[in-house]
Amino acid sequence: MTVNIFLRQKWNDPRLAYSEYPDPSLDLDPSMLDSIWKPDLFFANEKGANFHDVTTDNKLLRISKDGTVLYSIRLTLILSCPMDLKNFPMDVQTCTMQLESFGYTMNDLIFEWLDEGPVQVAEGLTLPQFIMREEKELGYCTKHYNTGQNTVDIYNIFFHSLPTYLDNCPTHSGAIQLYIPLSLVMLPGGEVNRAVCIISSTKELMFVLEQVSYVKAIDIWMAVCLLFVFAALLEYAGVNFVSRQQKEFLRLKRRQKRNLKEEELREGRFHFSGYSMAPCIKDGTVVKSATANAIQQPSALRDAEHNRKKFVDRAKRIDTISRAAFPLAFLIFNIFYWITYKIIRHGTTTKV
Repeated sequence: MTVNIFLRQKWNDPRLAYSEYPDPSLDLDPSMLDSIWKPDLFFANEKGANFHDVTTDNKLLRISKDGTVLYSIRLTLILSCPMDLKNFPMDVQTCTMQLESFGYTMNDLIFEWLDEGPVQVAEGLTLPQFIMREEKELGYCTKHYNTGQNTVDIYNIFFHSLPTYLDNCPTHSGAIQLYIPLSLVMLPGGEVNRAVCIISSTKELMFVLEQVSYVKAIDIWMAVCLLFVFAALLEYAGVNFVSRQQKEFLRLKRRQKRNLKEEELREGRFHFSGYSMAPCIKDGTVVKSATANAIQQPSALRDAEHNRKKFVDRAKRIDTISRAAFPLAFLIFNIFYWITYKIIRHGTTTKV
């Protein structure tokens, strides 16, 4: 985390007290810092820092009559802020600024925060990818070294990340949707687009976030959404397959009927159902008459209609169950998911 701060330190050095000048305080050139004692403060979790010297050194040295020294300096710090991303993106992270003495122990030097307004944050301060919380903590701790014990001033900044990646796919939760009955137009393109969107967003998160060895909350969300999308694709394929069986069955019946007529025409068989005639005999074999066919046709049609209704009912049953089961399952998942990460584990923060 990179911060730009004005670090102000105040201490009393009786050796610097004066009475020769009427001014209550004197502003000295910052080069005088090398000629007086000053605390050896450093930032324990600092990874990089820069001084500012445009247009002059951004330093202030002021000495009061009683020997009180005010030393102010502008710094840009890169702080190490380890994060626990198990609850990401519902997590609340803590970035700690640790200030301590480098060489002095508690017997020689103790840092203390001012009683009033020790930390002042610029008004309207915003971060593009994070939301800073109002509450901030000031505290102390003691570190034990081989050379002795040091006091450490701690300033905690709470923030949580903005889920800006969700804007790329506005229907991540589109796995829960209204399933249109098969009697209407049902296109799988929307499901494919959502699957591609979730996969691409997952790859994007892999590049944006640090690689960790544990499962994050966003990983569970993306995996379940992807599972629902693929399940919807499978449901569509299954219903489409069952509905096509009806068409294949009717096409087969028409082909059989056409083949039967062609066979009768080839054999030269003509039947007259308007007269009562004896059965036709060909080569010693009784040939079924048209009357017999007319009697059998209603039964065949009833079988075809029964099979057609069976396939249609089966497809409708699958689609009806899916329209209720998919949203209900996704709703149950959301209840457990948000209760777990927004209520049970919401108070978990990382403190370093």
